[in-house]
Amino acid sequence: MSVAAGSLEYAQARLSARYGERPDELAWRRIEHVRALPAMLDLARASAFSHWTGGIGAHSLPHEIERALRGHWRELVAEVAAWMPTDWQAAVRWCAALADLAVLQHLARGGDVLPWMRDDPVYAELAERESAGFGARPEGGPLAALARAWSDPDRMGGLWLAEWRRRLPNHGSADEALLAEVGRALRAHLAAFHDRAVRDGWPLRRALQARLSLLFRRAMLDPAAAFVFLALEALDLERLRGELLRRAVFPGLPLVA
Repeated sequence: MSVAAGSLEYAQARLSARYGERPDELAWRRIEHVRALPAMLDLARASAFSHWTGGIGAHSLPHEIERALRGHWRELVAEVAAWMPTDWQAAVRWCAALADLAVLQHLARGGDVLPWMRDDPVYAELAERESAGFGARPEGGPLAALARAWSDPDRMGGLWLAEWRRRLPNHGSADEALLAEVGRALRAHLAAFHDRAVRDGWPLRRALQARLSLLFRRAMLDPAAAFVFLALEALDLERLRGELLRRAVFPGLPLVA
């Protein structure tokens, strides 16, 4: 019997397949020890990183790399949302905005609309509003729920979370339990990053990845699996972003063994 798209069974099958395709530590080690950006891209395109590298060339500027990665994140979120049952799709789609929070907070704090923002399909409209004298605050469209951060930029993350919760369907206690556990893991991670004694964030990221991997294995036919998977992909994307930008911005910087 075939499994229909838009069901938990279909979503679980697709998520499990994609989870199994994530790069392992050996794949990371291979790209981390390649010094030049062109050679690293060649290796990445022939490995588990290939889905992140489209639109990035050997001579891409840092903002071009970042724009491409944001686009790939938005595409991934849209794809995962399409796998899910209809009543879960809105909450999953809202995860795409996570890539925009830092830029929006910059604008909410009165930061300049920078030239590279005009080349991003999400920020171009905000840049046009600023140029027309209306300010960069989103008055409509997919980011409207974050407009109140323009009066209190420190609320940006809280507004995103409130909108995500609003989009969640009415679900049972089993769904709530695993979602709550995911939330606790993410909050603990963010709290640890605020500890001034922390000098290296990668051990914290590895600990979060291990915790999320355990939760993903527990989330069989649970809608929370989509959010756990996206959190894991976000960690991978953040790590790859660091490797790409380090080579693009500091091409002569020695690599750490």
